[in-house]
Formats: sequence, structure tokens, C-alpha cells
Amino acid sequence: MNGAHDMGGTQGFGPIEREAGEPAFHAEWERRAFALTLAMGATGEWSIDASRFAREDRPPLDYLSRTYYEIWAAGLERLCAERGLLTAEEIEAGRSLRPARPVGRTLAAADVEPMLTRGGGVSREPDRPARFAVGDRVRARNAHPRTHTRLPRYVRGRTGIVERVHGCHVFPDVHAHGGGEDPQWLYTVRFDAHELWGADADPAAVVSVDAFEPYLEPA
Repeated sequence: MNGAHDMGGTQGFGPIEREAGEPAFHAEWERRAFALTLAMGATGEWSIDASRFAREDRPPLDYLSRTYYEIWAAGLERLCAERGLLTAEEIEAGRSLRPARPVGRTLAAADVEPMLTRGGGVSREPDRPARFAVGDRVRARNAHPRTHTRLPRYVRGRTGIVERVHGCHVFPDVHAHGGGEDPQWLYTVRFDAHELWGADADPAAVVSVDAFEPYLEPA
């Protein structure tokens, strides 16, 4: 979707300010928000793509007024509320007001590190040949979906070169909304900076983007 989260190439936000020795978490509640999101994701109530969409799908003013982990916490509240795991009254109270609904799985403390190390595999066996090959010129489709997508807005309509073929993977655009895995071929596409940003861009700069096959068309 075209939301405030898709900030690549957007002007007016100022430079990225780097913090020397920046910690992973600036406050204990941020660590807690991250842990709760991982633990609830492990229940199987929703996919990682649905979790991303719950964070992205916010009005621009709301999204830009929140810090990074405030967005994570808000996305988790939304997912839990949509699935009947908590109510607006419980969010307001900050505690349970009724017996909890059972979930399919729980994440034990001893399983956290192995889970993070192992990750969740998203590669799948292809059921058709790849449409593109390394060296092909392709154009990112100029599409503006209202639902989840992993195609950055700044590359849409731009032409690049396929530099790697990654095989078939779970397609986030469908998976985020309960439509199954719908595996699609995944490519790394290289775009020259002048193609993305115009004649004033650094002529030596390039940007590589991982793009699923439905995002691309022959150029």
C-alpha cells in the first residue's frame, strides 16, 4: 500500500541521524513490545506478513507521530483485537478483564534463541519456470495496491537489470491477507541511480531491490 511507512526516496524528512553506540532498545518497554510481538507471532494466529501490514496500515499522521516500537505495539494491539484475543477495554485498562482465549502454540523462553537462529523458511519448490533470467532488462510495474506489498514505491515504473534469481518464495502480498502462500519467483533487480532519481543523481550509485515476479514486466 502507499503509506507513510514507504519513505524511500521521499524528501522533506531531513538527514538520518546516527547515534554512536546506539542500543537495541532505548527503554525497557521497547524490549517488551518486541518480545510480545515475537511471542504472539509464534502462536500461529497470523503470519509475519500480516504483522507487517498491521504496522503499515495506519493513517500517515498516526504513523509519523509514533516511535518505531510504538508502531510495533499498535500493530500488535490491532492483530489481537481483530482475532478476539483482547478488547478495547482491556487495552485501556492495561490488563486482562476476562479469561484468555486459548491459542494454538506458545513460545517457551528456552525456545526463543533457537527460533530466532533458525528463522522461518519461506523458499518453496517452483511449479513453473522463471520468467526472467540474469541480465534481463525489466520494468517494475507502476501499481498502487491498497493492500500489503513489498515493492518500494520509488522503483515503480523504473527499469533495471536482473542480477540474481533466488527461486520461489512465499508471496507476501497474498500471504498477508490470508490468501495462502502463492509462491512466486524472486529476483534481485539493479537500478541505476539516474533511473530512479534523475540526471542529478550520483552516476556511480546503484540500488538493488529484491522483487517478486508479479512486480515485474519485460522492458
